[in-house]
Parts: sequence; C-alpha cells; structure tokens
Amino acid sequence: QVQLVESGGGLVQAGSSPRLSCAASGRTFGTYAMAWFRQGAGKEREFVAAISRTGGSIEYTDSVKGRFTITRDYAKNTAYLQMNSLTPEDTAVYYCAADSSWAIVTSAGEYDYWGQGTQVTVSS
Repeated sequence: QVQLVESGGGLVQAGSSPRLSCAASGRTFGTYAMAWFRQGAGKEREFVAAISRTGGSIEYTDSVKGRFTITRDYAKNTAYLQMNSLTPEDTAVYYCAADSSWAIVTSAGEYDYWGQGTQVTVSS
C-alpha cells in the first residue's frame, strides 16, 4: 500500500508560481512512478505530468509544457509539481498518483494509488 498526501494548493493570482508537494509513504519511494492529474469543475480528470521510477523519464500534457515541472526527491519521499505562469484555465483539483509500472503511463485508470487532491484556484 502507498499513501499519498498533497499540499501546496490554494487561491493564487494569474501568473504566479506555486509548487505542489506529494508526500508518499508505505513503500520504497523508488518502486513506483509518480504523476499529477487534475480535474476542473464539470470536467473529466486529465493527465498533467509524470515521472518514472528512476526520474529518468518525464512526460507532460501539451497544455503545461514549458510551464510546469515535475520532480521527485528520494531523500524526502516526495514528488513536486512546480507550476509557472498560471492562468485561470489551470484552476482544478490536483491529484497525485502512484503506479508500480516501469514505463510512464498517462491514463488515470492505470494508477493504483491516489491522494485526496488539493484545490488550485487561479484568479485573473
């Protein structure tokens, strides 16, 4: 079992650069890939970014490329999502997820473990 706890959300101004954190526990951190998904009001959950077990592979959805950065800290058992140049379109509940696959997957259905989510609201 893996437990995931997100933090770092809130109400932010457009153009700001908050960082989300996802603290993981329950299994060795390097045995699963980490990802961020988001779900806006009335929308389906969508893939945002993922990082492989070793950190050697990273993938982003097109709408956040060049603005968001996913990283992971093995000493702190924590994954991060650095978000830059936010717009109101980035408003959503952001979820952290973990999967034991060696390859990066972008489908929410492939992920075994989920955090409770953290709301990010971007005001214009």
